[in-house]
Amino acid sequence: MSYRKLGRTSSQRKALLRDLTTDLIVNGRITTTEARAKEVRKTADQMITLAKRGDLASRRKAAAFVRNVVADVKEDGDNIRIQSALQNLFEELAPKYAERNGGYTRILKTMPRRGDGAKMVILEFVD
Repeated sequence: MSYRKLGRTSSQRKALLRDLTTDLIVNGRITTTEARAKEVRKTADQMITLAKRGDLASRRKAAAFVRNVVADVKEDGDNIRIQSALQNLFEELAPKYAERNGGYTRILKTMPRRGDGAKMVILEFVD
């Protein structure tokens, strides 16, 4: 098969990838194991590609995958604007990578995890 099973059932694996991809979109950087990061990189790049396309069908496909969490709260005087992870993806990340053809994330290796020695990495968006 062309993907890693990560020692989980298909529903658990899908939920894990959705959560990690959403965390990456909201925070811009996550620390996880190397195997998970390599799988999340695929889904994150797909979400950026959908956001760059920007039409309604792409927005709906991304909304079906990305969790509905609060990404940012902005204040403009008396107005308070709550931005979701999906809005963050389409309004901030898509214009940032409009001229870039793929390769939106990078993996930086760090020290092994203390408990079990798993290879740990930092997955982040390229500037």
